[in-house]
Amino acid sequence: MRVIVTRPAAQAAAWVRSLRTHGIEAVALPLIDIGPPADVGAVHAAWHSLAQHRIAVFVSPNAAESFFRHRPQGAAWPPGVLAGSVGPGTTRALRSLQVPAAAIVEPAADAAQFDSEALWQRLRDEPWRGASALIVRGDGGREWLADTLRAHGAHVSFVSAYRRAAPTFEADARRLLDAALDQPAQHLWFFSSSEAIDHLLRACPGREWGTARAVATHPRIASRARESGFGQVHETRPTLDAVVACIQSIAS
Repeated sequence: MRVIVTRPAAQAAAWVRSLRTHGIEAVALPLIDIGPPADVGAVHAAWHSLAQHRIAVFVSPNAAESFFRHRPQGAAWPPGVLAGSVGPGTTRALRSLQVPAAAIVEPAADAAQFDSEALWQRLRDEPWRGASALIVRGDGGREWLADTLRAHGAHVSFVSAYRRAAPTFEADARRLLDAALDQPAQHLWFFSSSEAIDHLLRACPGREWGTARAVATHPRIASRARESGFGQVHETRPTLDAVVACIQSIAS
């Protein structure tokens, strides 16, 4: 059984390496392309105003890496500003970018899911009335955390640090996709995004997915896979150990 990792290229490569160290045959087929922001000037402006915020929340590793990639020369993480992370991957990215560990706020290690709701459990007791929060994301996204912060009196702004797009399948990627479509019993789709599922469906119009199998790292993603017709959908926490255990259970 071959596991198809559908994350954006950088994260997919890291997951493939990790899964292979556990004896799992894994390959990358990124279903979301990451591009530069449409407005680099807005990212620069967000950096210049960063010290005015109580927190800057990063919705993904790509958000953190892209925000720092477009950092103005000489800019540094300002003291006293929190860096919100929705999960371990984003936290690793922030630490690699030299954000002080003491500034990072993330979901509890034993949280059922790593998402905005889990991050809020760590933020809800902070004094938000009158505070300013910046959410660093791609072009669009969920509004739940922003709405929740506003409901607690915070002023919320956004900056788009990168753009998401449907993938362009080169020859190797097309061959992998064709193999997965032709031999669904020998492949397992690994989804970490509902948008990745949508891109896959658009790339294969009219395709029936009843014999395909998938692993999803969040209930919303699992629900989207089921709605799309995947015959078997397994939910798991997004940690490496949980994903490996889930895949090994399916394989056995």
